Amino acid sequence: MAFNKLIPLFVTLCGFAACGQNVPNSPNDIPTPATATTQLLDDIGEMLLVGFRGTTVDDKSTIVRDIRDYHVGSIILFEYDAPTGTRHRNIQSPQQIKKLCADLQKYADNNLLIGVDQEGGNVARLRSKDGFPSTMTAQASAQAGDNAVEQNATTVATELSQAGINLNFAPCVDVNVNPQSPVIGKLGRSFSANPDEVTHYARIWITLQREKGIISCLKHFPGHGSASGDTHAGLVDVTNTWQENELQPYRELIASGEVDMVMVAHVINRQFGDSLPASLSPLVVTEKLRNQLGFNGVVVTDDLAMGAITQQYGFEEAIKMAILAGCDLLCLSNNGNSYDPDMVPRAVEAILEFVQEGTLNAEDIHTSAQRIRALKATLK
Repeated sequence: MAFNKLIPLFVTLCGFAACGQNVPNSPNDIPTPATATTQLLDDIGEMLLVGFRGTTVDDKSTIVRDIRDYHVGSIILFEYDAPTGTRHRNIQSPQQIKKLCADLQKYADNNLLIGVDQEGGNVARLRSKDGFPSTMTAQASAQAGDNAVEQNATTVATELSQAGINLNFAPCVDVNVNPQSPVIGKLGRSFSANPDEVTHYARIWITLQREKGIISCLKHFPGHGSASGDTHAGLVDVTNTWQENELQPYRELIASGEVDMVMVAHVINRQFGDSLPASLSPLVVTEKLRNQLGFNGVVVTDDLAMGAITQQYGFEEAIKMAILAGCDLLCLSNNGNSYDPDMVPRAVEAILEFVQEGTLNAEDIHTSAQRIRALKATLK
């Protein structure tokens, strides 16, 4: 949808109030001063973590439109394009990715978060085949000891910093409960089956990434290490396999103030009180992570294009539920089964409509946006 098609909705939102007045437009009596449209649009854009196609950008690029017109505040980069099954979606070489990141930042009014999954080993978007340094899996490095973990984390942090990437969706702090888990244990993504060791090695990664100006994102809350299925493909229920000690790395690292961002998984865990995917569950995000563990930083969803979400919920419904659950940053990779160049306008329009009808609270959206802005302010 074109930007000008959103204007009637903006006008409607503005029309609920005159300057200096607070007029109810929902059961929560959301204040809507005449300036609310601009602020609300800025806040919504800040909550979007967006994927796109292209190894270069210019004034005609869709992602540039999304940054300029919809104020998208965060970008996620991929080497592989899932809908077409082809490589080099965004990342081709060290020189190319450095220019891409610099060009993206030029189009933003404020710092973009530019993120990538660079855990090392089997999960590395910056591949040695494309000229980037070789890296080890979390498991292999942990088995070799502290020095190997430090070297691995330093290699990753350095290559990201040189590329202009400031957010890494790592370290993975899943406890290796099930070594045969298809997306954790089998890929060597967990440091250890011992939560003390997971916490220790994650702390090394966080420290070294911070030294290079890289934000760390712990994943996959509340624990994916016991899963026997893959949430990329569909629903995964860990109710009968999940263990309480899978929370230990989060609990200890949050308590020591070392956690900037947490990614919430799409696993179902009825031990928390409902049958929703964790990413869409207020009992997991707000009650457990925020209230019980005391996390006040940025909460990001796992990719909302994954099968566990798309097979059960519509695009707009998933966005609404994630925000209601308490998530701040919505991962819209546009890298699932299909690609939609107008994904961002659709997302913005949906959120604005949910605010207008009172389903979502503009103040909650503002709170999430402020958390993200505060995190950006810590960047070097």
